[in-house]
Amino acid sequence: MLNSEVTKENLNKMVLLFYSKVLKDSVVAPFFIEKLGDDMKNEKWRPHLELLTNFWASIALGDSAYRGSPFAPHLDIKGISREAFQGWLRLFYETQDSIYVPEIADFFKNRSTLIAGNFMRNLGV
Repeated sequence: MLNSEVTKENLNKMVLLFYSKVLKDSVVAPFFIEKLGDDMKNEKWRPHLELLTNFWASIALGDSAYRGSPFAPHLDIKGISREAFQGWLRLFYETQDSIYVPEIADFFKNRSTLIAGNFMRNLGV
């Protein structure tokens, strides 16, 4: 059953599902594996997943637990491309459709599209 409300718990579920898909994608996975490894239970992934849960909670719920700069880490990613961003968005959209009712999924799709567009523009890709 699809979630009809956003909670921190289902945001965490969304983040975990999404990144499990990311790690299986031939275009997107290498960027994450290089920085974090290929095991989402390791000491690098755990804080990253928590950070991303908090990031989306700040956007969807106004939660104040997120402390960070979402763009800054992308400056250090060698070889990032428009194709990688498009693959990331495709996987993110699929995940939203499997977690949330259409109205909520569309909210996250719209926000992620804006964010990715800004990142690509600022990175010059």
